Amino acid sequence: MHLLESLALIFTSITPSVWAQSSYNEGDGSLANAPYKDPTRPVEPRVQDLVNRMTIEEKAAQLMQGDISNWLNTTSGTFNRSGLVQNFEQKAGQFYVGYPISWEWLAENIKRGQDYAVNETRLGIPALVQTEGIHGLLIGNATIFNSPIGHACSWNRSQVRAMGVQIAKEAQALGVSQLFAPLADLARELRFGRVEETFGEDGYLAGEIAYSYIQGLQSTNVMATVKHYTAFSSPEQGLNTGPVHGGERELRTTWLPPFKRAIMDAGAWSIMSSYNSYDGVPIVADHHTLTEILRDEWGYEYFVTSDAGGTDRLSEAFYVCPPTLNSYGGPITEGNECITMDALPAGGDVEMGGGSFNYRSIPALVASGRLNEEVVNTAVSRLLRAKFAMGLFENPYQIAPESEWDSIINNNYAKELARQIDRDSIVLLKNNHDILPLSKDQKVAVIGPMAHGGMNYGDYVVYESQYRGVTPLDGIQAAIGNGSVDYAQGCERWSLEESGFPEAISAARAADVAVVVVGTWSRDQMELWEGLNATTGEHVDLDSLDLVGAMRPLIEAVINTTTPTVVVFQSGKPITEDWISNTTASLLQQFYPSQEGGNALADVLFGDVNPSGKLSVSFPHNVGSLPVYYDYLNSGRITGPGYVGADGYMYFGHQYVFGTPQPWFEFGYGLSYTTFEYSNVTLSARNVSASDSITATVHVKNSGRRDGAEVVQMYVKDMLASVDVPNMQLKGFEKVMIPAGESAEVTIPLGVSDWGVWNRKMQYVVEPGEFVVYVGASSLDIRGNASFYVS
Repeated sequence: MHLLESLALIFTSITPSVWAQSSYNEGDGSLANAPYKDPTRPVEPRVQDLVNRMTIEEKAAQLMQGDISNWLNTTSGTFNRSGLVQNFEQKAGQFYVGYPISWEWLAENIKRGQDYAVNETRLGIPALVQTEGIHGLLIGNATIFNSPIGHACSWNRSQVRAMGVQIAKEAQALGVSQLFAPLADLARELRFGRVEETFGEDGYLAGEIAYSYIQGLQSTNVMATVKHYTAFSSPEQGLNTGPVHGGERELRTTWLPPFKRAIMDAGAWSIMSSYNSYDGVPIVADHHTLTEILRDEWGYEYFVTSDAGGTDRLSEAFYVCPPTLNSYGGPITEGNECITMDALPAGGDVEMGGGSFNYRSIPALVASGRLNEEVVNTAVSRLLRAKFAMGLFENPYQIAPESEWDSIINNNYAKELARQIDRDSIVLLKNNHDILPLSKDQKVAVIGPMAHGGMNYGDYVVYESQYRGVTPLDGIQAAIGNGSVDYAQGCERWSLEESGFPEAISAARAADVAVVVVGTWSRDQMELWEGLNATTGEHVDLDSLDLVGAMRPLIEAVINTTTPTVVVFQSGKPITEDWISNTTASLLQQFYPSQEGGNALADVLFGDVNPSGKLSVSFPHNVGSLPVYYDYLNSGRITGPGYVGADGYMYFGHQYVFGTPQPWFEFGYGLSYTTFEYSNVTLSARNVSASDSITATVHVKNSGRRDGAEVVQMYVKDMLASVDVPNMQLKGFEKVMIPAGESAEVTIPLGVSDWGVWNRKMQYVVEPGEFVVYVGASSLDIRGNASFYVS
């Protein structure tokens, strides 16, 4: 959901007529001892009792999203009592609060809304209080963690879980009970603007990181919302909300596994459906994915909400329904009814705001007999089941006393956690001339448009967040003192102008080392939708992954001074400047940072922390070689490269004529200031059945002079299969800290049932035969293997 869609809710005209509470016959007094209010009863009887008591109007109201702006003027802070009453007559199930307002306004008006829902509506059903949270609570001065594509590079489950707990505590302190996070989408199409919001290209890694986040978040009874279900993030031409092409086998092999891990194994209480169509079917109304797979196969019990305005796309984008023709306050149209009849029975339980609120047609559709009320009951039951499961009826809000807010939100622990995750997510890509780590006695020139002048956060941060945080310049100055640091911007990120180059060149020549910080940029949740320039973020898609403007010439100019140079990519997706490999420069990747990003970068630059990040997404040489994910099918990635030589001659190849389909840096790749040696890969069993579990063990030695953490990665290959399957797939990993000169035995459990294929009859089977477990430091840097056989 984005801000402009939320702001649109402020201006909706609300007509209470058919929803008036005077139509209710049962008073509050007769409900005091109702079974649904008894917390000692099991969830299911409580759900059934409450649904049986609800009018069709009350049911429909539960299934539409309200908005705090209906009773709070988010500019002036004025309270509108009539707007509050009308909101809960019509859109009572949940309300959105993601506005750039003060903590005081937020908490006060969340309490007003929840007090009204609990104490002044007939049945007293508490509302879910919703906002964004993919890398921090979307409110000013809450902790901002690094973007998801970044913290996935930490490969650190426990850190991500701790982040989920902290974000939940900050949300709870102000009264928020549901966060639209995490994503289980995959970065399979790098032109797509929302790569930064994903946990990378691989379903196993994404599933593990999403699982850890949800476990942390929901441990405090704050609801996670897994999004965007499903197959969303590889749109045609990389264009936001575009159609996704694929078949049933690809859906089940690639897209669904991370969602199942996040939804079923982690126990997520809600899901957000995606904007796209898959194989021509709009996901928002896809009975196959929303019901047959999610409910019938997986057994999911809780609710699915649309994304903002997602249901309206059935008429506005897909043209499977007539136009809605009007805004919320107008008469119900054929378009509203068609959308409701398409989405709700398919399994789209709740309708988010930002559209026409088509579900207001539910009462009339039921009254006319066109919509079976049991369909409505099913959707309402799923929502109420989640509310009961999370304890919302017993604890409708847990707003902390105002005096405690500063000790909970963005406290010292949160800042340190953000710094730890950020520095453990930084990936060392190139250091063949041993420029890194830097000495704190060196004079450093800090150069580049991302080095200072505002934080380079990813999307889904609150308005003007860029003006707080630790920039790279700030962090380097804090590490070695201002007197040892010179700064030159060099160029603006959005300009071809090179007039700042002489200052940058002069600073580099006068220094012992130059640190050049360049990359992509996004915007906060207000600016991103105002048409301001950006190169990543929701609805900001690229047809090139090269640096824009004068950033490439700036790097070249600094390197040409012959001063040792460290290039830092600070970005939301891979950058394709592979010529840097032919220079002496070292190269670091810091995906969009946390508020402590500059300190985290300095920790790695000066060796206070040994880099341990591994890429969660592969880097192509250029956009023409996409897709470049590691788990291509067996028949893919034929390689016969050509190139233009330094001697000026053209050396012709075929795959490609002047290029290669291989990645520049592969999934799982990342260097260290130390070295690790692998040996003695063993399996606990070599002959197994499909229902068995085994363990793989490998000996890893830190053979360098520095303590370091290594991500030990285990991939599995099915040597013969009945269909074309991925050439190998990640099936386990562990991040282990090993002191210099010492060794560790790393053991990873592996479930044989996870290695099945969807065969030609579209049945999931673990086929008999040989499987090979590959163990290594990346998807290409394989250090050992062992085989086992399934009977």
